[in-house]
Amino acid sequence: MEVHIVSQEKELYVGKAKMVFAPAEMGEVGILPGHSPFISPLKLGQVVVQEEDGNEQVIYVSGGFIEVQPGIVTILSDTALRSKDADEQRILEAKERAENMLEKAKSDIDIAKAEAELANASIKIELLSHLKDKLHKQGL
Repeated sequence: MEVHIVSQEKELYVGKAKMVFAPAEMGEVGILPGHSPFISPLKLGQVVVQEEDGNEQVIYVSGGFIEVQPGIVTILSDTALRSKDADEQRILEAKERAENMLEKAKSDIDIAKAEAELANASIKIELLSHLKDKLHKQGL
């Protein structure tokens, strides 16, 4: 099945998969090819894509929606972060830059842009915190 994972910022994953796990509002869902169509809100958590070659891709989402149609799974999230991109220092620096931009903003457009970047960095920090808590509970 084809899988598309998209955030406001960019497309994070497009590819073929043999299974997808996602944190749906109703509970963790596992999707195999041929799954019944459905749409569900997502909660904060991780999406795991098991690729056809056996590799796994892990993407942390702040929420959003999952849509399952015949042959395709689409995940839309306001903010998402690939596990390989989870560089805490870089995210904290982005938050600091956004806070500085907000302090120096003079126009409504500058303020709106700085607030959007600050919100994005804050959500990524929350995603990282969620990941750390989960790993701590697993003893890793």
